[in-house]
Amino acid sequence: MTLYEKLQADVKAAMLARDEVARDTLRMLVAAVKKHELEGGKLITEELVMNTLQSAAKTRQESIEQFSKAGRADLVAKEQAELEVVRRYLPRQLDEDQTRSVVQGLIAELALTSKKDVGVLMKAVMAKHKGEVDGKLVQKLASELLA
Repeated sequence: MTLYEKLQADVKAAMLARDEVARDTLRMLVAAVKKHELEGGKLITEELVMNTLQSAAKTRQESIEQFSKAGRADLVAKEQAELEVVRRYLPRQLDEDQTRSVVQGLIAELALTSKKDVGVLMKAVMAKHKGEVDGKLVQKLASELLA
């Protein structure tokens, strides 16, 4: 079963379980995948579905930050619940310590020494660990370690 098929099946399961948050979030994800398919004329691939999931997670994370700043606890809770549904389908993210060790390992492996090498390091980390690391965290750690 592909990831897209799993999303579709889980929409039905959420409907039967009367889980409104999961149902609505999964419906939105399925619709977003379909939209990408129709707009780009692409076939639905695992990569397309994964990119859609990552985009949805990032959007929710940004919304949580904005709603927190605005003091909207009700909307923060809604976005967090949706983010948890999206995260069920994403690969496990590395925490800060694990990401730091990945970045340090690639700095040593690629023999990078200056702040000018941040772009090279970012490209290498994101290629090797796509979906496993947070780009903002990698950027922050790269800047710190190559200072």
